[in-house]
Amino acid sequence: MGLPDIYANCAIFGLGDNPDMADSGLRDVINGKQIATSGSFDLLNKDPDEKPYKGKIEIVLNGKGQPGCAIQFWKVDTVKFCDVDAQFAKDEACETLEEWGAIHEGYYKRKGNFSPTMKLYRLYFKVVEVFATEKEVV
Repeated sequence: MGLPDIYANCAIFGLGDNPDMADSGLRDVINGKQIATSGSFDLLNKDPDEKPYKGKIEIVLNGKGQPGCAIQFWKVDTVKFCDVDAQFAKDEACETLEEWGAIHEGYYKRKGNFSPTMKLYRLYFKVVEVFATEKEVV
């Protein structure tokens, strides 16, 4: 599926680092369970096009690399990994802070970028358009 022209220059990404995580994350975003995400401050600042900011629109991909929805950041701030709280974990669709920590520590270790004091972007977003059909998201 091609994206509408309005999104032609938007960054694209999948939630997580494997197809199952991307599908699960996309489903949580579209269903409203996930209203925020996080990203490594150091990794996202390496490329000026990747740096998040309030108002930025990005495309969330499914596990097959197809566009699932467009999101727009309405709040962007930073926090150390060790200072993430239970509310943010819930906003990222995790049941507990411990679950969030285990998932994200594993993710950042696989990226070679983990430290308990690493700086993260906290990215709060709203869904602005859904491209995936229900069949593609379930």
